[in-house]
Amino acid sequence: MHGPADTSGSDRAELLPPGYRVARWEVTGPIGAGGWATVHAGRLAEGQEEGVPGEESVALKVLPTAGLSPHQARKVAETARREVEFGRASSHPRLIRLLDTFVLAEPERPHLDGAIVLVMERAERSLRDLLATGVSEAEGARLVTEICEGLAQLHRSGWVHGDLKPDNILLMADGSAKLSDFGLVTQLTGTHGTHGYAPPMGTFDYLPPERWKAPLGEQGVEIRPSADIWALGITVHELFASGASPFPGATPMARGAATQEYADGRAPLRLDGALPPFWRALAADCLAPTHSARAPHTAESLLTRIAERPMSQASPAARAAPRRGRRRAAFVALAVCAVGATLWPHFTHGTGPGGPNAEPPGRIKVFNAEQSCRGRSDRNADCSLGLAIDPMRPYTVDNVVATRVWHGDELGVDCRLLLGMPIIDEADTHSAEWYRVRLPRADAGRGTAWLPAVRTKDHPSVPDCPAPTPTPTG
Repeated sequence: MHGPADTSGSDRAELLPPGYRVARWEVTGPIGAGGWATVHAGRLAEGQEEGVPGEESVALKVLPTAGLSPHQARKVAETARREVEFGRASSHPRLIRLLDTFVLAEPERPHLDGAIVLVMERAERSLRDLLATGVSEAEGARLVTEICEGLAQLHRSGWVHGDLKPDNILLMADGSAKLSDFGLVTQLTGTHGTHGYAPPMGTFDYLPPERWKAPLGEQGVEIRPSADIWALGITVHELFASGASPFPGATPMARGAATQEYADGRAPLRLDGALPPFWRALAADCLAPTHSARAPHTAESLLTRIAERPMSQASPAARAAPRRGRRRAAFVALAVCAVGATLWPHFTHGTGPGGPNAEPPGRIKVFNAEQSCRGRSDRNADCSLGLAIDPMRPYTVDNVVATRVWHGDELGVDCRLLLGMPIIDEADTHSAEWYRVRLPRADAGRGTAWLPAVRTKDHPSVPDCPAPTPTPTG
């Protein structure tokens, strides 16, 4: 992670205060924040004439570029480009509309200067907000139908969403569902338009089994519409099972491992008994373990299947009261930029006992993938690298200690964590491995932090770390 030493998560989360004027709009308050973007509620500023229906109440997604390395800034710009390109080419009642886009010119506010702003129609909340209590079968059927309508339009137009999940399915004031967050959409450009190439990003819980092992080429990883169908299967299960995933595990990584066991034939697919029979069968087809087995179940065919389902298959118990049960944390009403999504890994699974607390058993040198930063000795802030507080959380500005390090710095290392949050560096090297290192100086009473393995070329012989205690994020 690059950036000025004084950059903080709270700074980014409140980039635009209420009353701030952004082109034709005035910010009215925050909606949410992620690793690389903030989303704000907005309205037409006083004196502005409405041009397009929906402009009176908007969502402003802000993607700052200040303090990022050139490589990271390019990734942010590419994500915004994808979303803008798709938004301008697509129009459908089941897709969130892009109303405008521009770049802020704020030389007096360096943290805002150069930020990319996407103006979109505003939703009331996300589908994630419904999962804690579950839904009636009738309501679930309507929502799944509307989701499939949006997916069918995407796939007909030659696009794959790439990050379908309840957070990116928004509910409007009238309760209707729309797909959103198109930062990872991929155009189908392969032979006969059957596949495209996407950056190695996504969300663990919704990645199909083949994506975990897909080779990374110069154009990215291959992606097909069946990836969205897999994510739809997970979403359908969560919708009817009060947010429960069909794959067991306390963390996304553990659920990913369970997904692989199922895909490799080492474990059966265990669907929650709360799913009514029709939706249980539909979810199972969406969760076929291979692309070829999933391919026949297109969004179009699922729409037909839902429309023609025998009403006798609708469970009276499911139509009655929504089931209350397991709860997963609700997310903000508008999902933030996909650049903040979890990077998917090529990694080796492993666990092990903890390391010692006495003298560090090893030493490690910091490596910066940016060539322009490796020959410098001036400790320039733009070439600094962050050390994480928690290796199981996204490696973002709100998850780093105050102490910064630079290329060539040598740190004591206690142990190695084989399976943490996967990280990708500026040279597209990716790994889920981390090292617990000693801080060169006291940092608010903290003696250690975590260095991702992509930030070093060394391979010290150190013990495996015990699984870290999760750090509260609230």
